[in-house]
Parts: sequence; C-alpha cells; structure tokens
Amino acid sequence: MDHPAVEVRDLEKRYGTVTAVAGLSLTAAAGQVLAILGPNGAGKTTTVEMCEGYRRPDAGTVRVLGLDPVADARRLRPRVGVMLQGGGGYPGARAGEMLRLLAAYAADPLDPDALMERLGLTGAANTAYRRLSGGQKQRLSLAMAVVARPELVFLDEPTAGLDPQARHATWDVVRQLRLDGVTVVLTTHYMEEAERLADQVVVVDSGRAVAVGSPAELTRHGTEGQLRFTAPPGLDLVALAGALPPGVTVSEPRGGEYLVTVPGPVDPQLVAAVTAWCADKDVLAEELRVRRRSLEDVFLELTGRGLR
Repeated sequence: MDHPAVEVRDLEKRYGTVTAVAGLSLTAAAGQVLAILGPNGAGKTTTVEMCEGYRRPDAGTVRVLGLDPVADARRLRPRVGVMLQGGGGYPGARAGEMLRLLAAYAADPLDPDALMERLGLTGAANTAYRRLSGGQKQRLSLAMAVVARPELVFLDEPTAGLDPQARHATWDVVRQLRLDGVTVVLTTHYMEEAERLADQVVVVDSGRAVAVGSPAELTRHGTEGQLRFTAPPGLDLVALAGALPPGVTVSEPRGGEYLVTVPGPVDPQLVAAVTAWCADKDVLAEELRVRRRSLEDVFLELTGRGLR
C-alpha cells in the first residue's frame, strides 16, 4: 500500500451552531495502531464516523484505503471492520450464530470458534445476544469487527466496561492485528491502553488536533520528574534539598512519604545523592520509585482538568 490507510485533511463538521470538528487533520499509516484521544465532546466519534462513511463532512477530505468512504462505501465495506460501542447485535440471535454468519460472508475469515475462545466467549456461544453481559457484548462486537480479516479496523472504546482479564485479552487481539499488518484506529479514554498499543497518538480537543506523536515522543519532554521514597517521618527537608542539585525541591505529602521533584528527568546521580544523604543520617530510604511523565499527564496538560 503506497498511501496511508486513513488520511484526513482540514476536516470540518457542524451540527447547527455547534462545530464538532474544526479543521482536523490526521494520518493513520498502514499496518500501525493509531489512538485518537480527547475529552468528551472533543469530536473523536464524529471524526471516526466520517472515516467510516456514516457522516458526510461539511469541509475537508477523508480518504480510507485511498478511497472516499461515502462515495466508495460498497468497495470499502469488505475491507474495513467497525466495532461500535452499541454492539450492533440482533437481540434474539445467538452469539455464535452471529459471528459464524459474518464469517460466511467473508472470502477468508478467521475461525469463528477460535476467535470466540480467544475472547472468552465460548461459553456464551449459544446465548441470545440480549442475555449477554455488557462485557460479553463488547467482546463479541470486537470479534464481529475482525472475523472477516479486514485491512483496517475502527475500534470505538474497545475495552470500555471490561474487567482486567477481558481488557488484556482485547489488547492481545489488537497486537495480533498489528502483527498481521492490519491498520487499527481506536478511540479510548484509557491512557494506559493508548500507551501500550499505539504507534501514533492524536490528542483532539474542540475539534482540532492539539498533539500528534508516538507515546514516547509525547511523554519525553515537558513536566518535571519525580522520585518518591519512604522513610521515618520528619526528615529535615531543607537539609536534604541543600544536598541536591539546584532547582530540586523536597516535600513530605504524608508522614513518612517523601517526594523529590526535579525540573528535568530523574537521573542516576539524583537517586545516588538522595540515598547518600539518607545513609549519612543513618536513615533507610525504602520503596524508591521514579515517576516518569505519563500520557495521562500530557493529556491533562493539553485538555485541562475541568469536567466536560
């Protein structure tokens, strides 16, 4: 494939006086996982729906596998998998029946039974869709999106409401899709999910892309590093700070829990200086841990902490 799997340029979408998407651009490279992050109302779902061909943009262009998702919907449909939050199942149909039906329409489907086993759905194969739990519906929706071996998969909040075991099983499926050369575009509110799975991240706010890059690129620069440790309460914080490089601050948020904050990343020299000072005072510093800047830190810096 000599073009991106998804290419969006200057995309706009309005609902009356409300602008949901305001000049958004993004690219999903073939065979990679792109995570679209943003607070509620940022325009993520609207953007994905335009990529899926369910909505027409008011301005800008969308190309999916090199085609127009609206005008070329019939050509794209066999090549694209879509996982919806609502599930999309027939209430009275059995879970296994629905998955096998979709597999029957595909030229080279995955084994439906093996896929259900991988997602922990074997025991629910004969259960009517309406009687499935929320997590089972979510996992079945994922299975339905990928059973036809699509070239591109859109996953909308794929692990919302799942327990830890189901979440990790879903992550394994996404990783396997990537290994198989499938492009995955996912929206999620789980920052850990994006950090673990995504090759590229787009942070969207107010209908615009406010940051683009790999998780490592987005978390590499910016906020201070932190070193935490525990020790007997009441250490001389002024003396400890004086033994450390300029710009480093020391606090005791709770009795016996200490926080050392440095303007840049924590380096081995800082750790050595803290432990040397403690050793000189005959104090054992325990549970030392370095907190690196996370994707959640970046997300909150870019989009704010206010509720939407």
